[in-house]
Amino acid sequence: MEKSGIAVFGGSFNPPTIAHISLAKQVLAKMDNLEKVILVPVSTRYNKNGLASDEIRFNMLEQICAKEPGLEVSRLELDSDKQLYTIETLRKIKQQNPNKQIYFVLGTDNLKELETWHKVYELLSGFNFIVLKRDEDIVSDIIDKSTILKKYKSSFFELKGIDTVDLSSSYVRKRIQDGETIVGLVPSQIEKMALEVYKK
Repeated sequence: MEKSGIAVFGGSFNPPTIAHISLAKQVLAKMDNLEKVILVPVSTRYNKNGLASDEIRFNMLEQICAKEPGLEVSRLELDSDKQLYTIETLRKIKQQNPNKQIYFVLGTDNLKELETWHKVYELLSGFNFIVLKRDEDIVSDIIDKSTILKKYKSSFFELKGIDTVDLSSSYVRKRIQDGETIVGLVPSQIEKMALEVYKK
């Protein structure tokens, strides 16, 4: 079967953790039609405290993806002259891959806010969504409670049986700042770089 889909996984990746990479790999493995998962780091224009430079975070992701078949990293948001809305990022990826279906990976926390996103109707009519369940959320309930999302129910794909690792980038940064080990928390090839970058 020809792989006709590409999944887009956005985030600050500050730093990328084993949780990020595990999720990306599971999405790739569980969605039969996916050719690859593209990791899209946000730029430092995104108003977030303690964000390492664009180049550092891109470099870390590039090193990880070099050893992970089917994972790629994109500079789209980093190289843009303005902060992009999700719809703009997805449009650009679609332009680069006109014959592929584009999926956006999001958790149920973001699914609950999706109807408030910029150009939501274009987003929902033009793209698909891979939904990862958070806590006790029920994906179908969230969709059914929203008049907008309900109209586009066929655009959503809930991935079940995902092994989630409860590990945040902020926890990794704190461990580094406290002088504690991060072995096993970030991919081994970026351990040294992460220690140097986040040791304040």
